[in-house]
Amino acid sequence: MPEFATIGPDVGAALRQGLVIPAHPLALTPERRLDERRQRALSRYYLEAGAGGLAVGVHTTQFEIHDASVGLLRPVLELAAETSRTFASGGRPPVLVAGICGRTAQAVREAELACDLGYHAGLLSLAAFGGEADDVLLAHVRAVGAVLPVFGFYLQPAVGGRRLEHSFWRAFAEIPAVAAIKVAPFNRYATLDVVRAVADSGRAAEIALYTGNDDAIVADLLTPWLAGPGASPLRFVGGLLGHWACWTNSAVRVHRLCRDAVAAGMASADVLALSAMVTDMNAALFDAANGFRGCVAGIHEVLRRQGLLSDVRLLDPDAGLSRGQSAELDRVIARYPHLTDDEFVAENRDRWLS
Repeated sequence: MPEFATIGPDVGAALRQGLVIPAHPLALTPERRLDERRQRALSRYYLEAGAGGLAVGVHTTQFEIHDASVGLLRPVLELAAETSRTFASGGRPPVLVAGICGRTAQAVREAELACDLGYHAGLLSLAAFGGEADDVLLAHVRAVGAVLPVFGFYLQPAVGGRRLEHSFWRAFAEIPAVAAIKVAPFNRYATLDVVRAVADSGRAAEIALYTGNDDAIVADLLTPWLAGPGASPLRFVGGLLGHWACWTNSAVRVHRLCRDAVAAGMASADVLALSAMVTDMNAALFDAANGFRGCVAGIHEVLRRQGLLSDVRLLDPDAGLSRGQSAELDRVIARYPHLTDDEFVAENRDRWLS
């Protein structure tokens, strides 16, 4: 039986308690090189806003950084780790999650890099495997899990994911290296497949469930997902979310409200109404009207308006906001000002950028 990497007890406990983990964007100069000052400022923003961790090298960071010709994976991972270590001098170190992509040889190299840089887990994308059999995917997970604890990732098909059945997730959850799963198919049936699989695996007490369903953030965090007769319900304890890469201080408040409602055993009408508000904001941010084409650009636009980024600048020079997306952002920001954090950013931005 192969040996597997296991999550440290303190990190595992923090993950299972529940954290706000923003999916870190990529700050670029006009020449499309890494803008270290603004990249560091974003990390400082998330951590001071109350995030419990950072996810770096993930979809929101732009998967293109995993291309060796781009040459950005190591410097981006290093900069976030370095900034987090500085922040950690005042308390518990943030949980660092590195995006892991590609076929097995590439993914193992990336896991080794992340491990060397002090990352606690790898958010494992399976997009490189197309429609291959479950056994092939599971062998890949085991190979990566021998190097770095695994944060599972159910990515929605609209941005490169694939349908994965209950049987896959049941076998996946049984792998000892799996410490958490980000469930992001934007599909309630598929979300239930993962929850049932974790419950059926017997490892529900060991695997932390994180919502990546940006269209159902509050609903996921409030729902008691039934595990079966006489069993305690499963819970999504936190989120690893692109949505939380902006308005992060507000996201921390929303997460706390949901945790308080769960602890009280009752969600008030105000908390339930919050679910629809957050989803409406996400529709604009993630460009749902245009098949999510502007999802990364929407995050950049909010950060640009707040002065944390200088422009909406992605690695693909042809990528950007969709037609009408800026107006949609105007609408939701005006309608839900209590779900933004412009004042918090304005008070601290110059220090973060220094």
